[in-house]
Amino acid sequence: MFENKDNATNSIENYGEFGLIDHLTKNFTIKQKSTIKGIGDDAAVIACDSKKQLVVTTDLLLEHVHFDLSYMPLKHLGYKAVVVNLSDVYAMNAEPTQITVSIAVSNRFPVEALEELYAGIMAASKFYNVDVVGGDTTSSTTGLLISITALGMVDKKKAVLRSGAGINDLLVVTGDLGAAYMGLQVLEREKQVFLVNPKSQPDLEPYSYLVERQLKPEARKDIKQLLKDLDVTPTSMIDISDGLSSEIIHICKNSKVGCNLYEDKIPLDPQVITTCEEFNLDSTTIALNGGEDYELLFTIKMEDFDKVKGNPHLSIIGHITKEDEGIHLITRANTKIPLIARGWNALKKEEE
Repeated sequence: MFENKDNATNSIENYGEFGLIDHLTKNFTIKQKSTIKGIGDDAAVIACDSKKQLVVTTDLLLEHVHFDLSYMPLKHLGYKAVVVNLSDVYAMNAEPTQITVSIAVSNRFPVEALEELYAGIMAASKFYNVDVVGGDTTSSTTGLLISITALGMVDKKKAVLRSGAGINDLLVVTGDLGAAYMGLQVLEREKQVFLVNPKSQPDLEPYSYLVERQLKPEARKDIKQLLKDLDVTPTSMIDISDGLSSEIIHICKNSKVGCNLYEDKIPLDPQVITTCEEFNLDSTTIALNGGEDYELLFTIKMEDFDKVKGNPHLSIIGHITKEDEGIHLITRANTKIPLIARGWNALKKEEE
């Protein structure tokens, strides 16, 4: 029998997802010359040939933790499961090429339900031009589990890591933020209404953009070509899955720099603003901590400012500073406050 020699109980929720990964993998060392980048980025980078490198990433989605089938259609779930992985590939400045799909499923799901799930996977693989090349299927006693591994290719030495941000670089984000989280709030509210009154029919039309961003997000496959057309090479990049604040902190810690983020520069869709008011939530807090936007956050050289300013797909939201200056949010009132990651923690216990 294994023994726990440490008398103190150490709860995994105290670590958070990335803290736990760091803790569990801190003693791993790289032994293969072909491993260019291992644990600690959106994807691993592996030497392939003289011209290309392979990127590999994997994600796990678990029922009751990452999704709720009471409002998440299985076809949408299959599509989203692919997208969340491909977003990590695009965050490496790479082009996705293949995926593998593994599922664990209980016998409460008929074959027709799984056909719907795989129809979504097929739709996403077709849209993003990736091949499904393998996987695994097994039984589950705790609901549906989906694990997808995505592979992609990038030109040698062109992979963009989280560790390349330099002092005075500009902080840029694609699209807008907070919509996916507010879509989740709308769906959760309507679920509670339905539980009280099963005959009620929700009117989701006023929240169509938010709900779509939650149930059927898209990875930013267009940004790699856009930046190439603009003749801009990011110095660092990450995808926004856990909230803007968390991702900024990841870049800063990996690059050993600080950052000033400007509240009035954070891009928000009007539907996010009005729905935040309806729910009595602060829109900046939602943009910082909501997550699941699957936009790209990256840094660029200051001299590239003129190339990106005014572009409808890109927003300059801050700049990189020296590490000892810290990571801060500059509010609309011009107050400087420390930026703290309060994004979603999958390891946190549910409130009782």
